Amino acid sequence: MRAAREAAPAALAVTLGAVAAVHLGALLAHATTLAQVTKPALMPLLAAHVLARGGPRLLAAALLLGCGGDTLLQTGRETLFLVGMGSFAAGHVCYLVLFARHGSPGGARTRRLAAGYAVAWAVTVALLWPGLEAGLRVPVVLYSLLLTAMALGATRARLWAGAGGALFLLSDTLIAGGLARWPQAPVPQFWIMLTYIAAQCLLAQGVLTCAAQTEGAGRRPPGPSSRSGRRQSWTAARASTMP
Repeated sequence: MRAAREAAPAALAVTLGAVAAVHLGALLAHATTLAQVTKPALMPLLAAHVLARGGPRLLAAALLLGCGGDTLLQTGRETLFLVGMGSFAAGHVCYLVLFARHGSPGGARTRRLAAGYAVAWAVTVALLWPGLEAGLRVPVVLYSLLLTAMALGATRARLWAGAGGALFLLSDTLIAGGLARWPQAPVPQFWIMLTYIAAQCLLAQGVLTCAAQTEGAGRRPPGPSSRSGRRQSWTAARASTMP
């Protein structure tokens, strides 16, 4: 039974890798139906892998919200596209909560990165704005601001998560560039999904690592200094009651 539990994360990781390879191959081969069928399966498999490793449920929720966005965005309808964007936005909020719980405190490095991300966001929005349809401008600006905040927050949760946040930003910028009618690379959906899958995997790994460390620190037995401190406090309290 224990061996089966330990094997489950590896089996799910292999399955995720296989489905991702099929999906990316379908995009390159222009096999639209196969790509549409495999896309919604990606994040549930990653969420199952996270839970099999004992990861936070909020992380699994962030990934499943990504699945909702994946499914709705591929319909091509503007209303459902906006709902899908909202699903991704909710996932970013989950990530921000996870980074606050398990990430390291921000310092001078975080402030420098914040300045860089702020400039990148402002420049990207300025370039996108003229090419976006009127109904998409405000939602894209607000969503991209939240996405940028998530990418910045990810830098507090180890290198894995920081790289994942940057790739997520790149992936969604490719989508926004398509909406703004920017010149596209060949098979743009392949590059969007390649960077997106890598981003979610790296974010998940970063959060899992940080969560394991913070939980381990919480379970760590008190050290000699804390025990001696308690003994000193007990001695002082006992002495205060003596005549």
